[in-house]
Amino acid sequence: MAVQAVESAITRPVFGPAVALSCRECGERVPLGPVFACAVCFGPLEVAYDFDLPAGDPEALRRRIEAGPPNIWRYAPLLPVPADVADSPNLNPGFTKLVQADNLARELGVTGGLYVKDDSGNPTHSFKDRVVAIAVEAARAFGFTTLSCSSTGNLAGAVGAAAARAGFRSCVFIPHDLEAGKVVMAAVYGGDLVGIEGTYDDVNRFCSELIGDPLGEGWGFVNVNLRPYYGEGSKTLAYEICEQLGWRIPDQIVVPVASGSQLTKIDKGLKELIALGLVEDRPYRIFGAQAAGCSPVSQAFKGGHDVVRPVKPDTIAKSLAIGNPADGPYVLDIARRTGGAVEDVTDAEVVDAIRLLARTEGIFAETAGGVTVGVTRKLIEHGVLDPSLTTVVLNTGDGLKTLDAVAAGPTAVIRPSLDAFRAAGL
Repeated sequence: MAVQAVESAITRPVFGPAVALSCRECGERVPLGPVFACAVCFGPLEVAYDFDLPAGDPEALRRRIEAGPPNIWRYAPLLPVPADVADSPNLNPGFTKLVQADNLARELGVTGGLYVKDDSGNPTHSFKDRVVAIAVEAARAFGFTTLSCSSTGNLAGAVGAAAARAGFRSCVFIPHDLEAGKVVMAAVYGGDLVGIEGTYDDVNRFCSELIGDPLGEGWGFVNVNLRPYYGEGSKTLAYEICEQLGWRIPDQIVVPVASGSQLTKIDKGLKELIALGLVEDRPYRIFGAQAAGCSPVSQAFKGGHDVVRPVKPDTIAKSLAIGNPADGPYVLDIARRTGGAVEDVTDAEVVDAIRLLARTEGIFAETAGGVTVGVTRKLIEHGVLDPSLTTVVLNTGDGLKTLDAVAAGPTAVIRPSLDAFRAAGL
């Protein structure tokens, strides 16, 4: 892609209130572009804003948001997207249900109010639709022709679907041994799906090499060279939770941790809402949830370390199986700053938690949701999470994608007669 095309793209008002990319480590600012690492210190870049909103009138902004479409584009004034983004061909994810989980609360002994933010209701049945939607708008602005990613499954499906809808070619890369449901969902949209022999970290390294090769010319890798924009999609989870609670920050939020980006951007979203006066400035605690078979951030937190040591994943929660999480250190910072924690659960506890959520609330979560519910239960049992406070637990995907994790079948198989039904004792 020519430099002139990039410069032309960023002179148009396609990034809304976004004004620059800012290094999370040293604060260096660079123009908006398809870059993800600081040239000064190699720290991660994220989107910086100048919100052009009425000063001292948060109520007007609330009304503007509430009058918007029932998806993430209601928050367009707070995102790096054009004002007319809702008119573009996209999947319109977001504004998923915040379920008041009273049955689960009774099982866990929560008295302060328990909610499940159920993102399985997104177009491809995971939260990844949010982040991809923002990345697609950046890809349009920069003139990319192919959308790509490295993925543990859900992102591959989200990119394939969004590319099909928006008119991009897609070519996505996954570990070769993903769950069958996720492979089918990534392949069905007609793009190229490439299995890489190895772990997600191997896939991610390969994609980083491809970006620097002529073969990758014109490619937008949503979680690499478009990562600063992509990550902003996770902020909408924080926006929605607070709006759905009556513009109130919950006391506690439990978030699954893979790369850690989702947790860090939820914290960023909460801080933005406070700064804009949309919610009361009050303490909140953020907890990270990992599977024991891939728990580098949890181990660092419990060991009191600042460095997250990479691990080789070995867990049924493959959507969280990132052994070298890019945002791991920032997850540690946020958990410690907010008075939260990072914890992990075994695969057996994950399966039990999937069944618990399904039995109590009728929500069939994928393995990542089982991790989050399982960690919530463990934190309560260990006296770390306060059951008297309002708590939101994230379910980031649909259990139909990870059917192999849960063995289930008919209670009984009988002949079509009342006598057979009575004999079964049902």
